[in-house]
Order: sequence, then C-alpha cells, then structure tokens
Amino acid sequence: MKDRLLPDFHSHVLPGIDDGSRSTEESLRMLEMLRSQGISTVVATPHFDADRITIDDFLSRRERAFRVLSERVAEDVPTIKTGAEVSYYPGISRLERLYELCIGKTRLLLLEMPIGKWDKYVVDELVNLSSSRRIIPIVAHVERCLPYQERRFLEKISSSDVLFQINASFVINISTRRKALRLLKNGLVQLLGSDCHGAETRPPEIGEAYRIIADKLGEKFVTNMLEYGNSLIHF
Repeated sequence: MKDRLLPDFHSHVLPGIDDGSRSTEESLRMLEMLRSQGISTVVATPHFDADRITIDDFLSRRERAFRVLSERVAEDVPTIKTGAEVSYYPGISRLERLYELCIGKTRLLLLEMPIGKWDKYVVDELVNLSSSRRIIPIVAHVERCLPYQERRFLEKISSSDVLFQINASFVINISTRRKALRLLKNGLVQLLGSDCHGAETRPPEIGEAYRIIADKLGEKFVTNMLEYGNSLIHF
C-alpha cells in the first residue's frame, strides 16, 4: 500500500489549536507515523464551533499553527491540506463565510453532525448545502450517527452530493469491521480518515485500515476509492 497515494480526510495534526496535537514535536511524530503508513496527503481538520470562536480568530489560529509546523516538516512527509471539522448547528447553511472553512481551495466541508436522530430540517439543510451554497458536505465519522437515522432520510442524503467519511478505527475494530466493509462496498461511505489526535493517544492507524479494505474488498476497490478521494482534493 505504501506506493499508492493514500489520503487521510480527517486529522487533528496541527499543534496547539484544539484537542489534538499538543506541540509541534508531537505533530511531527504524527506526520512521520502517517508517512510510514503510506499516507500522501493529510487533511488537517481542527474543530470549529461557531458558538466558541469567530471565523477570523479560527483562521488566524489555524494559519499560525500551520506555519509553525510547515517550518519544521521534512520533505517526505504527507502534504498537509487545511480544513476544519465544523460543528453543525441549525442555520449553518446561512453562515456567509462557510466556504472559508472548506478543505484547501475545494468546496469540501467536513461536518460534525449531532449524534442522535436527525429530523427533516437537519436532513434538508444538509442536502441544501450542496444545492444552494455549492458546498459538498462530508459527514465526519458517520458511523457514530448512522444507527439513529431513518432509512428514508439516508436515501435522500445518499441521492445528493453529500459524502460520508468513516474513521480508520471503525474498519480496524473486529467488532465493527464487517459493518464498515459493507457500508464501503454498498457505496454509502466514500472516504476514510484517521481522526488522529496524538502520537500516543488516538494515534494515526489509517494505513492498517486501507490494508484491511484491500484484503477484504480487493485491490481494485481500493484503487477506485483512492482515485475518487484524490480527485476531490487534487482537482
């Protein structure tokens, strides 16, 4: 797997900005771990909660953390794309500068949705983000939310441009692996993220997840998955 362009769509690798990496040194260790697993691109998605911080303050802190880390990284570590893990709230689609929280220069927005049953308003707003704002929502670690949702709402979301991301741990854990592979095989889930928060606590293990997917679903499946994922962030 190491010779492939493996993307990580969800990480907390930037130092000192949220509950992820606590220092530049820890971030460097995390990046080295990702590199050793064959990851070519990692999306840095620190938490953004509109109730706690303004977009200006968030972007300033993110840029500072990214700059400090970039000055120390080696040449062979994964490319870092900046984004955010944005906490959903009713009316988020009206946030004027929402596009500034998207991944790099794309229109991909990683959203942390409420864990619990989504009502029609939540589903409609999620779907309308893509139609009215031309933003492509990515539901972060969707495995935490899926058990609560009505089938009719999942079908509506699946027929839209909304994408689903699962964490590597969901694939690796033997008790949830079968469900994770089924979601991937059926096309409900498209993207994989490490959701790593540190070098020791919640470390990156995404390389193992990709290996399991290749072993269980086939090399061709992984190739198609990687081509699609990379086309989103390297357009």
